[in-house]
Amino acid sequence: MTLLRAIESKLEALFEGVFGRAFRTNVQPVELARKLVKEMDDHRSVSVSRVYVPNEYTVYLSPGDREQFASFEDSLAAELQDYLAEHARRERYVLLTPPRVRFETDADLDIGVFGIATRLVRGARPAAGAAPAVAGATMVYAAGPAAGAAAAPEPEEEAAEEEAAERRPPAALTIAGRRYELDDDRTLIGRSKECDIRIPDPNVSRRHAEIRRGDDGYELVDLDSTNGVEVRGKRVKRLELRDGTRFTIGSTEVVFTQEPAE
Repeated sequence: MTLLRAIESKLEALFEGVFGRAFRTNVQPVELARKLVKEMDDHRSVSVSRVYVPNEYTVYLSPGDREQFASFEDSLAAELQDYLAEHARRERYVLLTPPRVRFETDADLDIGVFGIATRLVRGARPAAGAAPAVAGATMVYAAGPAAGAAAAPEPEEEAAEEEAAERRPPAALTIAGRRYELDDDRTLIGRSKECDIRIPDPNVSRRHAEIRRGDDGYELVDLDSTNGVEVRGKRVKRLELRDGTRFTIGSTEVVFTQEPAE
């Protein structure tokens, strides 16, 4: 079980028993976690060689939702902070401080509706003349009708997922005749020495793109590179990868294969 999945299980456990019955129509901790991660992804700030993300998150809840969180609000905030920190680590994002999550009550919100505001804060006490904190707009989300009924996967389901992952054919990239095995969930591609696959092409950015392995297969994600990723001359931001998929990074052609090496 991955660390993110383990944290999700802890969040879901907060609602077992009495809490589970009480919160069927209310905001769910796991739903908060996933929307917080979405806000982190949506508010990335790309520098020359790093990707910065917000480190402060304010969650606005209706009075009813906030009241029912009261008995374990500190524990919930800690779990959400761990979830954000682990997501940032997996995505290789840079946090100026450990992520902080705090809750506020908004009487204008209905039960099951919540808002999230983000800020990128440059230290606890900015020096004189330092740039002010960068704040993002508050996004409002409504809980889906099935969100409250969501439950952690049964052990049999997790075992089936692990077995499916083991049966997944090995994947690799072929670049200039060289084969690179994709053994990790995240594979960073670029010109920098820190990349998992380094391409010495001046048209390739230092952190150009990333291959992400999920339950449904592999996906290529452009990391806001200068020259982008092209498929048959068309620039793409995301690309679902299948056996034989060809794409161009900078001026270098790359082939994705998903079959045993000969």
